[in-house]
Amino acid sequence: MAEPTVTAPNRRTLLATAAAGLLSACSPLRLLNALTPDDAGGRLAASGIAYGPQARHRLDIYVPEVVTDGPAPVIVFLYGGGWNSGERADYAFVGSAFAAQGFVTVIPDYRLVPEVRFPVFVEDGALVLRWVRDNIAAHGGDASGVVLSGHSAGAYIAMMLALDPRYLARVGLRSGFLRSVAGLAGPYDFLPLDDPRSIAAFGQYPRPAETQPVSYASRRAPRILLATGEADETVRPRNSQALAGKLAAAGAQVELRSYPDLGHAGILLALGRGFRERAPVLADIVRFAKGG
Repeated sequence: MAEPTVTAPNRRTLLATAAAGLLSACSPLRLLNALTPDDAGGRLAASGIAYGPQARHRLDIYVPEVVTDGPAPVIVFLYGGGWNSGERADYAFVGSAFAAQGFVTVIPDYRLVPEVRFPVFVEDGALVLRWVRDNIAAHGGDASGVVLSGHSAGAYIAMMLALDPRYLARVGLRSGFLRSVAGLAGPYDFLPLDDPRSIAAFGQYPRPAETQPVSYASRRAPRILLATGEADETVRPRNSQALAGKLAAAGAQVELRSYPDLGHAGILLALGRGFRERAPVLADIVRFAKGG
């Protein structure tokens, strides 16, 4: 059977559909996975592995098809969804994209609003990283230096794990466990809370400043890449700009990448086949993750 192709009209339709769906409980990303062939060179190796005791404490692992000498570098990717939606299976295109670039790639679920509120979803992210440290070698990955990435609410979780050392310390991880972090279109500086999703996730927490990644910018941060679309009307570029400025002022290693014409969904979809000509998002993350 011939592989389906993503034509220009299909791309426009998927971009519009995904932009709406990323803000809701539905998942047009399944349409993207269905219409777009997987990257050659990466495959799903394990699905539904438990990293904790709760029903949503499950993760999938994608691995490179070509086995190299020694363990492969590891990327953990945290999806977005306003802290209230998302399913790991919908991000198969992300897993295969990174795996095809030589990374053992972990995509977890985590608990969502309204079942939980801040900081539980951040704590779930820390549990994922502890599982990676203890178990990823069995899947061919190198646990000595992990790259953490995420989009939107997932980028928020990634930055909190990177910048507030208490989360990793509580699960027994050393401060240098994260080699680098790449955030796509993340909300990092969004006080006062003025959106129903952020109010639901953070409004009950008594010390609002403690919910903001910009509050924890310091020299001890790992290398950080902040990527944003100039056309993002959902999580505006000022979030990435503010955090980049705070990190640079503190003496941390930070790179800010801004992509013209990309919106909130577009920066994520640019990781998938058929959309990469819009912006080199995948290439930039891979370069950064490999130390470039």
